[in-house]
Amino acid sequence: MIKGYKTQIMDYYEKIRYHERKALQERKDNIKREHPEILDLENEIGRLSIKLSMDILRHGNADDVVSKTREAITDLRVQKAELLVAYGYGQDYLSMHYQCSKCNDTGYIGTKRCSCFDRYLVKLYYKSSELAESIKTNNFNTFNLDFYSPRSDGSEKFSPRDNIEQILSYIKNDYIPNFKNHSVNMLFYGDPGTGKTFMTQCIAKELLDKGFLVIYKTSDELNKDLRTITFDNDKALEESLINCDLLIIDDLGAEQITDFSVTNFFTFLNKKLIKNKKMLISTNLLLSDLTKSYTERITSRLFGNFRLQKFYTEDIRIQKKSLRQNRFSEKTILNQ
Repeated sequence: MIKGYKTQIMDYYEKIRYHERKALQERKDNIKREHPEILDLENEIGRLSIKLSMDILRHGNADDVVSKTREAITDLRVQKAELLVAYGYGQDYLSMHYQCSKCNDTGYIGTKRCSCFDRYLVKLYYKSSELAESIKTNNFNTFNLDFYSPRSDGSEKFSPRDNIEQILSYIKNDYIPNFKNHSVNMLFYGDPGTGKTFMTQCIAKELLDKGFLVIYKTSDELNKDLRTITFDNDKALEESLINCDLLIIDDLGAEQITDFSVTNFFTFLNKKLIKNKKMLISTNLLLSDLTKSYTERITSRLFGNFRLQKFYTEDIRIQKKSLRQNRFSEKTILNQ
């Protein structure tokens, strides 16, 4: 598990249940005032349900007494539902209205964490992370094609502009809209400052907004997490990283690379691929450099199981710096 958040999440569930119990009591009070006969049926169902439990203990499931009590409860439930509908209420008006019907807002189904638990976990994680601030500005609304020249220098098949437009078109029109139904992994590679990290954060925001469980890690953070999983046997952390809807690994190759880290990464990568869990990896390394930094077992899986997207343009950070300097110079001239 992403550490430090379990208590907050369980408090969150308790608040949800508290507010719903309060709302249910208000609905019951309303029925008691307006249509007390419905509440009488509700109370009788409760009384017979207790009787049914006692009858089963005394006589077993097959006894006629048990069957008659079950039939009586069913009849009363039908009467209650019909009256609620007749008076303009929903059939579940006198029931708890859970936000998650799978776990009834407890966070767990038996001993297993519910999917809603993981969604709340990631929301809390991002609320206190740098990414929460980054995706406010790093998103498709602020993606600027002007940093990609429409002219080709001949070193690539397409101009930087044509290339990034093709990447954007695939991501916005196919990858994100069909995310739930496909199993595409992507590897963004290219020189520093070509927009790879920006693009991963654009994707993270879109998918988070759609309710998908996205975990964003730098390669160094992931390396540390994999050590924790190995040495502390942190199964909850491993489960979060393995089973999230999308794991984004930013700046692969920037971590401290050792034989141990490479072995750990291969084992983790293999588990993700076997379980068909989607990944998005970015790296400043060229494909040839990846083969030098990692084992053939890793690179063969990256090249064979990932959609490769090359980013290229003049360093965007240098372009932005130049723009700022030009604006400052223009402002200085105007003020003279």
